[in-house]
Amino acid sequence: MNRYPLWKNLLILSVILLGLLLALPNLYPQDPSIEISAARGASVTDSSIGEISAALENAKVPFKGIEPREGEKLLVRFATPGQQLKGQETIDRTLAERYRTALTQVADLPGWMRALSMNQMALGLDLRGGIHVVIDVDMEAALDQALERYIGDLRSQLREAKVRYLTILRDGTEITLKFSDAENRDKAEKVLNREFRNLQLQSSESDGNFQIDASLPETEQKEIKDFALQQNITTLRNRVNALGVAEPSIARQGDRRIVVELPGAQDPGRLKEILGATATLEYRLVDTEGSVADAVAGRVPVGSKLYYERDGTPILLKRRVIVTGDQITDASAGFDSQSGTPAVFVNLDGQGARRMRNVTTENVGKPMAVVFIENRTTTRMVDGEPVKTTRKVEEVISVASIREPFGRRFQTTGLDSSEEAHNTALLLRSGALAAPIEIVEERTIGPSLGQDNIDQGFFSVMVGLALVVGFMALYYRMFGLIADLVLVVNLVMIVAVLSMLQATLTLPGIAGIVLTVGMAVDANVLIFERIREEIRNGNSPQASIHAGYDKALSTIVDANVTTLIAAVVLFSFGTGPVKGFAVTLFIGIVTSMFTAILGSRALVNLVYGGKRLDKLAI
Repeated sequence: MNRYPLWKNLLILSVILLGLLLALPNLYPQDPSIEISAARGASVTDSSIGEISAALENAKVPFKGIEPREGEKLLVRFATPGQQLKGQETIDRTLAERYRTALTQVADLPGWMRALSMNQMALGLDLRGGIHVVIDVDMEAALDQALERYIGDLRSQLREAKVRYLTILRDGTEITLKFSDAENRDKAEKVLNREFRNLQLQSSESDGNFQIDASLPETEQKEIKDFALQQNITTLRNRVNALGVAEPSIARQGDRRIVVELPGAQDPGRLKEILGATATLEYRLVDTEGSVADAVAGRVPVGSKLYYERDGTPILLKRRVIVTGDQITDASAGFDSQSGTPAVFVNLDGQGARRMRNVTTENVGKPMAVVFIENRTTTRMVDGEPVKTTRKVEEVISVASIREPFGRRFQTTGLDSSEEAHNTALLLRSGALAAPIEIVEERTIGPSLGQDNIDQGFFSVMVGLALVVGFMALYYRMFGLIADLVLVVNLVMIVAVLSMLQATLTLPGIAGIVLTVGMAVDANVLIFERIREEIRNGNSPQASIHAGYDKALSTIVDANVTTLIAAVVLFSFGTGPVKGFAVTLFIGIVTSMFTAILGSRALVNLVYGGKRLDKLAI
C-alpha cells in the first residue's frame, strides 16, 4: 500500500533532475563584458577578433577572451568592471569608425552549457542597474499633423484636377473647403470621393456659400494614433541602438505610453536628450525674387515663408520642401574637406534622390537653404507649479549656391560644433518622431544598488526558508523534514523555470518567491493535518496516509487555483513591478503544487510505503 509505480517515480525524478540542470547556470559568476557590433557601412569579419585584440593589447588592457555571438556580433570578456571601462574607451578611441560598443554582463558558462542554449535568469533593472523611463506620446499633435498633411494633399489634388476653390480652413478635426459656385464644389466632391476614401464628406450651401466639410471618422483617427505610437517605438528603438546599450527593452503601455528600460545605462541626461529630441532637416530653395524687408513687415509673398538664420538674419525661403528627414537613409558626422567645419554627410532614398537631382538640375547657380527643425521642451514655474511648454524651433543653418546637380549623397555644413553634427547625424539615421513625446517617469538604479538589492533579496529568501524549515521539522518531525526537502526542490524548480523562460526577475519578483515559500508548505500542512485527523479517528497509519493525501487534494487545488487567477489578473493589468511579482507568484504556485503533492507523496511512499507501521512520526 502507498506505493507509486516505477514509471511515476522515474517521471518525478526526471522532472526534478531537469530542474536542477536548468538551474545550474545560475551558480556561475558573470563577467563584465563588451558587446561589439558593426557600425553603418562596416561589418564584423573573421579579422575583427584580431583587430580588436591588437587594439586592447597595445593599450595594455587585459581581457579574458573574445568570442563571436549571434547577429554578427563579438563579445569581449574582462575580469573586472574597471578593465571593462578601459576596454570600451580603447575601442571607441581607435575603432569607433568601424565598431559600436555596449556594456553588458555575461555568465561565464562552460561550453557544453552554451551548446545546450542554457542561460541564467534575466535580472530586472532594480537588480542589475540601469535606467527606466516612461514616455507619453502627444496623440493630439499626431492627429494635428495628419490633418495638416490632408490639407496639403487636398490643395494638391484640387490643383491637379484644375478645380478652383476659395479657401481651405480647419476647425478642430474638421476641414472646410469653400467654393464660389456649386459647379466647382461638385467637381471637387467627385475628386475627393475618388482620392480620399478615408474622409467623410458633407456638402452644404447657405447664403451663396458653397462648401464641403471633410472629417476623419473615429476608426481613422484611431489608426493614425496607433501608427504614431508604433512609429515612435521604432524610432526610439533605433536611437537606443545607436546609443550602444545591450539588451534594451522598449514596449508599448496602454494607448499612448512607451516604457524604455536600458540595463547598464547610467547617464539619464544623455538618454533624455537623445530620446526626447525631434531634430530633423528640411532642404528648401531660397526665394531670391521676394523682398525680405516686406516679409519682415508682414507682407510675405505667396508660396514663400520667412525664416531666420542662427545669427538672427531674416531670409525668405520657398514653401515647397525639396526633401525632408523622412527621406534620409543614412547620415554620418565629419568635417568639410575645404573649410574644416563640422558637417553631416547625408544619403537619400530613391525618391528623395530623384527629387533632389531634378530640383538641383533646374536651379544650378541658385541658393539652397538647410532648415534645422527641433521641438524644444522648457519648464517654467507658474504660481509655484512647474509647467512644461513645447515650442517648435526652425533655424536656417546653411545657405549655399547649387554648383552642380547632385542626388543621393551630399553634405550639410553650418553646424555649431562636432557634437551637434554627431547628434544630428544620429537623429537623422534613427528617423523623426511621428509625434512629440514627454518623459513622465524616470528611475535610475546604480549597479552597486542593484547588487545590494540582490544581496538583501537573497538574505530575505534564506531567512524565510530557514524559519519555515525549522518550524516544519519541529512540529511535524519526519514528515516535516520531507516537507522541507520538497520546499528546497520547489525553490530550485522556480529558478529553473525562470531560467528556461528567460522571465525577468525583479525585486518584487523576489517578494513573490518569499511569499511562495510560505504558501508552498500550506499544501503539506493541509495533508499532514488530515493524516493526523485520520489517525485520531482510529485508522491505521497506511490508511491515514492514503486518506490524508486523497482528501486534502481538492482543498489544495481550490486554494491554489484562486491564487493563480489573482496572479493572472495582476500580470494582465499591472505595470512593470507588479508584473514581476505576478510572474514569480504564478510559477511558484505551479511548481509548489507539483512538489507538495507529487514530490512529497513520492518521498513518503519511499520511506513508509509497503511497511507494517504501528505509529507515524507526525
